[in-house]
Amino acid sequence: MGAKKTISVVVPVYCNEGSLPRLFEELLKLETQLKKRALLLELIFIDDGSKDESLARLLEFKTRREATRIVKLTRNFGAVHCSKTGFKFVTGDAFMIVAADLQDPPILIMEMVDRWLAGEKFIICERVTRDDPLLSRFYSKVYYKILRILVMRNYPEGGYDMALMDKDFLPYLVNSSKSVFTPLLAYWLGYKPDVIYYNRPAREHGKSGWTFAKKFKAFLDVMLGFSITPIRAMSGVGVFVALGSFIYGAMVVLNAMIHGIPVEGFATMVALITFLLGLILLMLGIIGEYIWRIFEETNQRPETVIEKVW
Repeated sequence: MGAKKTISVVVPVYCNEGSLPRLFEELLKLETQLKKRALLLELIFIDDGSKDESLARLLEFKTRREATRIVKLTRNFGAVHCSKTGFKFVTGDAFMIVAADLQDPPILIMEMVDRWLAGEKFIICERVTRDDPLLSRFYSKVYYKILRILVMRNYPEGGYDMALMDKDFLPYLVNSSKSVFTPLLAYWLGYKPDVIYYNRPAREHGKSGWTFAKKFKAFLDVMLGFSITPIRAMSGVGVFVALGSFIYGAMVVLNAMIHGIPVEGFATMVALITFLLGLILLMLGIIGEYIWRIFEETNQRPETVIEKVW
């Protein structure tokens, strides 16, 4: 009889002391269900510089389940970097990220595992609805709309975070660039996803650390890390403005020569110059964002720093 297959679960943790006890109980139930299918569970928690008692809760879990691996980072590096750190410890035949806030229901994991056992390599849980604040729902809708238009037309309309991936995915995710958005990269690899639809429940414990600033940074990483559209749009706008300027200049000269109309329009010139300078600064900013990402990949700075591993 061959060795048992293992499902690896990576849990990024940032100030989740309220939801962790219930999550751990859910994962213990999952382990029992996996054993019935002759599967093992590899459990990896990554503490992303939590400022509450999250680490203490995790150490309590380890006393109950010795095989649990806990990794403490020196500070908060962000959810994407935290998850990628967890991937470095994965040894299972399939792996996934589970949110510590319980907004992605762990009850879905067994259905994903069953589909993986049936031969699927990439199973995603797509959000149909989300019980989030109005502003958060609006931002998400706009974000995924732009993403589908500019980056990847067939990306799930409601987005996804929870996905079970075969170990074939692991090298690509571990060795990806620092600013890459993991769900988008996994989808970009080209494996046909098997989709499970679900309604995302409201957050019951604590306040989300996924601030607007972090969301906007993620938006820039996705747009500039996966799409050439911003650069091409700049070129298109530049050609359009240049063509319009040439036409306008020619009309002014012709009117002065043919009709003897004196060249006036100080206010018009000021408005045009102001507009063009603003446009140039915007374009330089976009170019600077691309250059910064090149610098990030070449400066040899670590993506995260691990303080201790239990």
